[in-house]
Parts: sequence; C-alpha cells; structure tokens
Amino acid sequence: MARGFLSARVALNPFEALGRLLTRALIRFLTKPTKQYQIKFPVDMARLKRHICKGDVVLVEGNERISEIIKYLTQSSWSHAALYVGDEPLRRDIDRGRKLVELYGAEAQHMLLEALPEDGVVLAPLIKYQSFNIRVCRPYNLARRDLERLLERALSEVGHQYDLKNILDLARYFFPFTVLPRRWQREAFNFGSGEPTRVMCSSMIAALFSAIKFPVIPRVEAVNAPRDGRRSLGNSLRRFLGRAPAHDSWLFRPTPPALVSPRDFDLSPYFEVVKFNIIEEMKFDYRRIAWADSPEVEAKAKTNGSA
Repeated sequence: MARGFLSARVALNPFEALGRLLTRALIRFLTKPTKQYQIKFPVDMARLKRHICKGDVVLVEGNERISEIIKYLTQSSWSHAALYVGDEPLRRDIDRGRKLVELYGAEAQHMLLEALPEDGVVLAPLIKYQSFNIRVCRPYNLARRDLERLLERALSEVGHQYDLKNILDLARYFFPFTVLPRRWQREAFNFGSGEPTRVMCSSMIAALFSAIKFPVIPRVEAVNAPRDGRRSLGNSLRRFLGRAPAHDSWLFRPTPPALVSPRDFDLSPYFEVVKFNIIEEMKFDYRRIAWADSPEVEAKAKTNGSA
C-alpha cells in the first residue's frame, strides 16, 4: 500500500514530469540534422558487407547538432561508434531474429549494435549508414573465444537506456559553444549518471572490449625491473650518457570507458583501419585517376557536350 502511494506521488510530481518534457525537447533539438553535410567518398555497401567482420567498430561522422559538439570536443571527424554483430542476433535468439527479418529483410544479416539518445541500445542494419562518412576499425588479432564473449555481452546490452544525463552535459557546450582547453577536452566526456544500464555509444563499446581485456587506449607505463635485481651494464651506460634506460616490460592500466570517445578507436594502435572501398579489390594506381582538370577529361566533356 505504501509502495503504491509513493509510486503515485512520483507519477504526479510536476517537477519530474517537467524534467522529462524538457529532456525530450532537448533530445529533439540536439538530434536534429544539420543542413550542411558532405559525403567525402561514397560507401560501396557491397564491398563493405564482404569485408566487414563481427567485432569491427564502425565510426560515423554524424549529421546532427550533437554530432557537431562531439566532433568539436574530440577534435575529430567521428561523432558516433557502433559495433558490427552481423547475423549473431538471428542465430542467438529466434524470436528476435524473426522480428529483425520482418523489419529489415535480407539486411538483417548485417546488423550493428549502437546506443542512441532517442532509443537507447538498439540493433540497426549496416545499410543505415550508407550515406554517411564512415570508418571501419578492426581489433587486431582478437581471439575467436574472446570474440564470442564480446558478442554475447554486446547483445545483452540491447534495451538499455541511453545516458540522458550525458545529453544535458553536452548541451552546456551548445549554449554558448564553449571553447575548452585541450587538457580538459577528454575530461569533458566523463559525463553521465554512472548507472550500468545507462550507456553512451563509444563508452558502451569500450566497456565491452575492457571486459575481455582487449585494450583501446590504455595508459602504458614503462617498468624497469632487471630479473636478477641488478642494473645491467647497458642500462648503466645509458644513464651515464644521459639517456633513458631500456625498458624490460610495460604495465597497462585501463582507461575508464566513460573517457573513451569515437576517435580513440581510430587512433588506437590495437585497431587496424579496414580500407573496404576501392583499394582492397583492385590494384590502386594513382596514375590512372581521371582528374577533372586533366586535358583528356576536359576534351571528353566538351565532345559529349557538343554531341
């Protein structure tokens, strides 16, 4: 009885209702597409589908207002990150797979996991980003067993809510658009409520990789530890010459997932960039490019125009 009374009080709380209304309005404002968006290079979806692998991270240059904020803060082209899970949702859950096939047809074989402000963590077809600038980053030498664990954890995220507190924090940099010192730009992403069922796009993916001990942008510290406890002659000579001694090992410290932005997957030495468009399937020869200002192209254009 008391619990029902408290629930009724919460439901009738005008401030809570006002907060939800303002949050929805803010989400609509920040996720509104901008007028200027330029495709740098068309996405060949057929080649992308042939070359992309499960576990790849797809970086997206978004076209929304919130995208501009993220790109500014990170000094990067990438504002969104999604994890490619392929046909795993169909294989692991028959009911979910049936619904995805009904919604997307054959595209349900190529699914992404992503966190969106409006919808939370959802599955979306890869073709959704055909008209965007994207980059595919592949975790280097990821073991099959760890890939399975990654995919299992990833699909368990579906249904979680987006961390709306992150939206409110990001809005501060839109009214007005604050210029942050470079040393504060990464700390600006330490936003959010911290609740495990409320996530952001890149932090969600970083947490998935962290769970299987795969590094994204760890803090790496050099460790000098001679095995016999004595300084080696080489290290002593380097110290005498004023140079840093050789390091016997490295100590990795994980970066909190909330501090990982989309560009970190691009910059990480542990992820390789997959060139899926032209270069992978044909011999690239820059000498055979038909430049618009070349005499041959101009002459051909004039001939076609006169015809």
